[in-house]
Amino acid sequence: MSTLSRNILLSLAISGLIIGTVVYAINYLNQQRVAQLNTIEDQLSTDTLSVETQYSLLANAPCEDFAISSSSEGTSLSQEVSNLGDKLQYTENRLGGTDPQVIQLKNQYTLLEIRDYLLTEQLAKTCHTSPVVVLYFYSNAGDCKDVCDRAGYALSYLHQTYPNLRVYSFDYNLKIGALKTLETLEKVQPSFPAFVINHKQYYGFTSLTDFESNLPSSLFATSTATTTTKTQK
Repeated sequence: MSTLSRNILLSLAISGLIIGTVVYAINYLNQQRVAQLNTIEDQLSTDTLSVETQYSLLANAPCEDFAISSSSEGTSLSQEVSNLGDKLQYTENRLGGTDPQVIQLKNQYTLLEIRDYLLTEQLAKTCHTSPVVVLYFYSNAGDCKDVCDRAGYALSYLHQTYPNLRVYSFDYNLKIGALKTLETLEKVQPSFPAFVINHKQYYGFTSLTDFESNLPSSLFATSTATTTTKTQK
């Protein structure tokens, strides 16, 4: 066999190895992606059932029992909903907001958030509590990229700093009947980022300090008291 023939065969072998490696890597990543999406979907189903069950359990529960059993972050499900939202956001950043599976998961997560929000509102009416709730509406249509990103980071920081603050984030453009009804009831206009703080609308985001000025003073007083109590313990 000539040197030229050997070089050609060697080149073909190397090319085949490279192609095989790429195909294997793609298949592996696809399997990982499916596994990750399936995990999120299973968690969504579990949490949805959990919030519906909490509705039933709390319907006839005395308010003092709720006050004893709940943490400073409200219902035990609220933090789980928040953590799941972080995982979904990470997945969306990796796969893109137009991925069909991501959109389907966001639809499910949005319904879960609305259910948890309704539970918070019901408990406030029944037990005469005053939770501080922020409904955050953003857009993935390319008309709010930088500002909405900064607003999202700010809300994450505020939620960690003030555990009593409830934050629910919604993609305004999702085609879900329940979300459109919520937008209508809260009179949210398609100007992003949009916020509803205890049923009052705010638009735009400039800085964390300016946004904090829109939050009720009761949030900071309660959070300070909670922090002091934990420190004393």
